[in-house]
Amino acid sequence: MFSRRIQKLSPSLTIAISQKARELKAQGRDILSFSAGEPDFDTPEVIKYEAIKAITDGFTKYTNVAGIPELLEAIKIKLKRDNHLDYDMDEIIVSNGAKQSLFNIFATIIDEGDEVIIPAPYWVTYPELVKYHGGIPVIIQTDEKTDFKITPEMLKKAITPKTKALMLTSPSNPTGSIYTKKELTELSKVLKDTNIWVISDEMYEKLIYEGEFTATASINEDMLQRTITVNGLSKSHAMTGWRFGYCASKNKELIKKMITLQSQSTSNINTITQKAAIPALLGKADGDVEKMVKEFKRRRDFVYEAFNSIEGLSAAKPHGAFYIFVNHKKIINDSMSFALDLLEEKGVAVVPGLGFGSEGYFRFSFATDFETINKGIKRIEEFVKELL
Repeated sequence: MFSRRIQKLSPSLTIAISQKARELKAQGRDILSFSAGEPDFDTPEVIKYEAIKAITDGFTKYTNVAGIPELLEAIKIKLKRDNHLDYDMDEIIVSNGAKQSLFNIFATIIDEGDEVIIPAPYWVTYPELVKYHGGIPVIIQTDEKTDFKITPEMLKKAITPKTKALMLTSPSNPTGSIYTKKELTELSKVLKDTNIWVISDEMYEKLIYEGEFTATASINEDMLQRTITVNGLSKSHAMTGWRFGYCASKNKELIKKMITLQSQSTSNINTITQKAAIPALLGKADGDVEKMVKEFKRRRDFVYEAFNSIEGLSAAKPHGAFYIFVNHKKIINDSMSFALDLLEEKGVAVVPGLGFGSEGYFRFSFATDFETINKGIKRIEEFVKELL
């Protein structure tokens, strides 16, 4: 009855846990949820103002599929200012969030049997989209020893004649790890003289607590030509519901084909978001972003110390994003059982590491208020003590 493609697809564990938490809350339970990757801040006023103006000005008609010219120009300026990258406007496409950007990419480059290298822990959507389009996810397992990052040796070992692309995420969801310029340079040496695409998810670029962010495409000319950059405003500007993502690639033919695909699926993203995104891309909400980052860092410091003080738990320090990936292998290796029991017994929702391809961990989002975080960690501590 149903297509083979759709039957390959697994539901998101992140959404599943969040749904379970909502159901329990509807039953009257006191539930604290740390499962969603959504900032608890409001969208900055300068962005909302531009959206309201677009509505009152009647800017509500179809636009170019890839985005209005002034929006593409704003992305071009942002990439030059922040990442030292030069793109033409026909090398950029705007989509309904990074998920559609990734869907468009995989639909455009993947044929049946093509392999895509994905370091684990990974964002839950990556392998599912690869499988949906007939590709084969090749998972490279990482851990705390390499700060959850792949090494050149790991990459070299994973490459086969069928390798079509490498998926990189920096800063990482779920670990918060960041690839340094040196690390990216070493990976680029392995990729040189291959035809492997690099898909670089840089959604958390603005949420950095230590060190500097390096765009994958900025490493050298070879990486510039092979890298497809994916970014957006959902996390950095608290715009999750606005659905704004974009891709940039020096391969004009790739972008052209992605535009063709999008023209036959969703067409342009909504016009209000297009107008609202422009001031964000041009840096007019940078002050708001800085305040968010400062508060996220305060929470990061707290959760890092708190989890590492709980017997049986440990966590590497996240340097970006707003998650901490907590190791509970000393207690139990089954992350699904750990997460479900924690939710049922203590009313705390976290995402099991299984969903990110790494068993024995859970992801805890600190994108919520400090009081709730403190209360949630105390409940987790009680839960762990009862298991030991």
